[in-house]
Amino acid sequence: MGARATDPVIGFHFSLELSGKVTGYFTEISGLGSETEIVEHKIVNDKGIDSVQKIPGRLKWGDITLKRGVTAAMDFWQWRKMVEDGNIVGARANGSIIMMDQALKPIAQWDFTNGWPSKVSGPTVQSDSNAFGVEEMTIAHEGIVRVL
Repeated sequence: MGARATDPVIGFHFSLELSGKVTGYFTEISGLGSETEIVEHKIVNDKGIDSVQKIPGRLKWGDITLKRGVTAAMDFWQWRKMVEDGNIVGARANGSIIMMDQALKPIAQWDFTNGWPSKVSGPTVQSDSNAFGVEEMTIAHEGIVRVL
């Protein structure tokens, strides 16, 4: 039994395609969006009343954050090492985040351009915890658009 066209997409079926830089399964992806800065312009009208005009400023995109359980895969760290070594041009990659319905059919997609890993962090380890270790990567990019 499939979902209706009006049903919201369940958030746990998703994938990441990233020009061969990162592979694997992720527990969370966040930061898909854009924002316009607000410029406040203070004015006094012809009746002497102070007011503030809010004018659209610069467009900016949020960083994308990927989280996954720690495995033997070294792709996060190898990609980040390219940036640490100064190879920003080689590190840049285009990518897509794709959400799927319960039949695994793509239902929503966001494409980003010129992404590069600005941060990577390993798990917090505790001897009295049963939680699995999570590593995290932050991707800075130059634009994101929803295409599906």
